[in-house]
Amino acid sequence: MKPHYPSIEWEHLSIQYKSSWYSEAGLPVPQKILLIDDTITAKQAIEFARQHIGLLWIGDYQNGRNLLQAISRRLEKPPRVGSQKKLTNPQEIFTAHRQQQGYKAQILGQILISLNKDFVIELRRAQDVALACKEVLGDIQEPFVMPLKQLLAIVSAHEWRKKKILISAIQERIIPHFGVFSPVRGEYLELAKQTKLPLKHNLAFDIGTGTGVLSVLLAQRGFSRIIATDIDPRAIACAEENVHALKLQKTIEVIQTNIFPPGRADLVVCNPPWLPARPTSNIEHAIYDPDSQFLKEFLTQLTLHLEPQGLAWLILSDLAEHLGLRTREELLEWIDISGLDVVEQVRIKATHPKVHDRNDPLHFARSQELTSLWVLAAKQS
Repeated sequence: MKPHYPSIEWEHLSIQYKSSWYSEAGLPVPQKILLIDDTITAKQAIEFARQHIGLLWIGDYQNGRNLLQAISRRLEKPPRVGSQKKLTNPQEIFTAHRQQQGYKAQILGQILISLNKDFVIELRRAQDVALACKEVLGDIQEPFVMPLKQLLAIVSAHEWRKKKILISAIQERIIPHFGVFSPVRGEYLELAKQTKLPLKHNLAFDIGTGTGVLSVLLAQRGFSRIIATDIDPRAIACAEENVHALKLQKTIEVIQTNIFPPGRADLVVCNPPWLPARPTSNIEHAIYDPDSQFLKEFLTQLTLHLEPQGLAWLILSDLAEHLGLRTREELLEWIDISGLDVVEQVRIKATHPKVHDRNDPLHFARSQELTSLWVLAAKQS
């Protein structure tokens, strides 16, 4: 079934235009449209965007990209000394950071670009984005308006998809898709590569598979059958492409479902979203889990899907603990009331670039972050 997109209308040189509106972040259709070109400044654009005016770029394409960068730099400037109350509570710092991220996304999301029915940008020095857009939207043959920042993200994802990402833990290249969280943080894969397998390891479940990288690792470690699940259709398509590219379709089956497939497994692996907060876009569902709902549901159902001697690997960052969003005691309580015992916990220090970025507002927490692989088993009665 063809998806339904809302429409957006504007006028230029006494001609009325109408296109479909696409916002990955779910931004509403701007009710007022202002056409802008190379003459506008970043400061002026921010003032208009603050009024929720959609700014449709009709100037030189490359200059439009430059404007977006200039706006981003302005929005990232730290506040004047003394202009804001200094926050010390980790939760308040995190909340303020998320609010600033949301404000920046809202402002940048007001800079718009128009594409014709063939996904061609009819501007000077425009790049060819047709194939990148078709990968995300399909060959739907209708004109579109979308935030320029979103278009650039689509193009960037397309380039990564062409190049593929070399994952050192499996020594294979993974094909990422737009909207699917890329496995650029490799420390959790090293944990999964080194942790001892259960005595019996025929069938494994990979819950929330994303790109399918953990399933590939489990196949390399000797599992004869792996069922990878995800609720996101984009993740399913991504995982399936990787499974076929690596010729593992006889070993790995990809299923679209909410959390568990039917049956029981010798090993259940899950790398859930690690921060209990509200996501603001589809891809953020891989990071943010409101009130830890996914994590709690996974733990609650886990014993129903483990073989008698089966084990589970729960891979989880402790960043939420350093931010005051969840305590270690809460996690251990959820594990206990779900009828599970902790058999082992192995940890590794986070190595992503933000760990060393002292300008990051969350550096105080990221610099202490550890990723743990919790080995869980059903309590013995």
